[in-house]
Amino acid sequence: MNSLINYLSCGALWLGLAAKAPDLLRHRHDPYLRAICAVLALAGLCFLLGAPPTVGAVNGLSGVSNLAAPLTYAAITGYCAASQVLVVHLRGGPRVGRTARRWKLAYTGVVLGIAVAFALGEAPAERLTDFDTYYAKTPYLAEMIVLYLVAHLTAVTVTTVSALHWARQVRGALRAGLVLLGTGALCGAGYSVAKLVAVGARWSGLDWPVLGTAVSPAAAGLGALLTVVGVLVPLLAPRVAEWRRAGREYARLEPLERALDDLLVRRALRLPRPRLASPATLLMWRRTSIHNALSHLDAYVDRDLYERTRAGALAATGDAELAGARAWAAVVTDAVRHEARRRETAGRAAGHAVGAGRVAAPESGAGRPLGPPPDPAALARIADALASPVPVPTASAVPGGTEPVPSRTEPVPGGTEPVPGDDTHPVASGAEPVPSRTEPVPGGTKPVVSGAEPVPYERSGPA
Repeated sequence: MNSLINYLSCGALWLGLAAKAPDLLRHRHDPYLRAICAVLALAGLCFLLGAPPTVGAVNGLSGVSNLAAPLTYAAITGYCAASQVLVVHLRGGPRVGRTARRWKLAYTGVVLGIAVAFALGEAPAERLTDFDTYYAKTPYLAEMIVLYLVAHLTAVTVTTVSALHWARQVRGALRAGLVLLGTGALCGAGYSVAKLVAVGARWSGLDWPVLGTAVSPAAAGLGALLTVVGVLVPLLAPRVAEWRRAGREYARLEPLERALDDLLVRRALRLPRPRLASPATLLMWRRTSIHNALSHLDAYVDRDLYERTRAGALAATGDAELAGARAWAAVVTDAVRHEARRRETAGRAAGHAVGAGRVAAPESGAGRPLGPPPDPAALARIADALASPVPVPTASAVPGGTEPVPSRTEPVPGGTEPVPGDDTHPVASGAEPVPSRTEPVPGGTKPVVSGAEPVPYERSGPA
């Protein structure tokens, strides 16, 4: 059972270390990050060296009886030093570097004391689980045992007091992490206290080995679990919150993308969907798709429809933001049908050209029925998706993505209507190119995007 607790605790701590390793590689000179990784690495090493199978393997490979004991004590002392350095960096202040160096020097002295005491003492009988209590009365070895236990108890006590005291001054994920860190250190104190009580009982002629072989490993295992969670919570909470926001935004934009799906497929305006991607990456992909579709529809926007719909919705609801969203929903769906009608006209024109003996390739997707107009519920869902502007990231942010569309000049709404079937403009990879200009709009000026600029619509009105 002890071995299982040790190996599970080691795995939990080194899993946390693996989660922080990429950050450490990117910011290897950050002392706070190095202290966190040192705490996780050394705590895991303590549990690994303290497991009975590991103890036997170290003793057997080295040929030195009970060599695993001072190595484990040295790892525990190193963990104590790393914990104190982490607490120092958490507190901050003008003397962080000096205080951290003092803790390092102090625990370096403890490690040297452990090495000297073990070299001077004699431990001929190999003990896999109860070295502390078995050699509690042996000269030099008893001092070594007390030295590492007192050093460990001092470190976890300082960590507990500092973490819980600071937790009262902060809020959110940092507070939760500090409470867990302080609670884990308090459980870790149970390890050294149980060991010290067992050693004291041995000095008094009593024998309480269960404290050293069962109680202390359980306390240390629970402390390790709480410690790793407490260290990781403040670091992972912002990322989790960002993923939740991205997931909600991704779901909110689904009706709008669904309304544009036919255009996206027919004009090849959608990049390949990234696989095994985070919510943030999926949101980038959906925003880019919507951006490309709306840019293509820019030439079909009906300003009068926007103004009429917005005025009617504003009179009915009194909410300018909602009225603008509903007006945009109507404009987008109308532009989709307008573009589809042009495609139908182009298809019929191509058919007449073929019948007259002229070769003409019909536009991709020509001949499809327009379908019924969107129902009010669908408009309401699209209006909700349009309730706020959608900033679009660069196409390179989407895995495997390239610049979605090149720039060209496109007919301006309100000017000359595009000739049905006129498709002489260059097209890259089947994607309708996007204009790049600035046009007057009701209530202000709006940029019409090219490539990865912001999505071409705002609440103030269509282009």
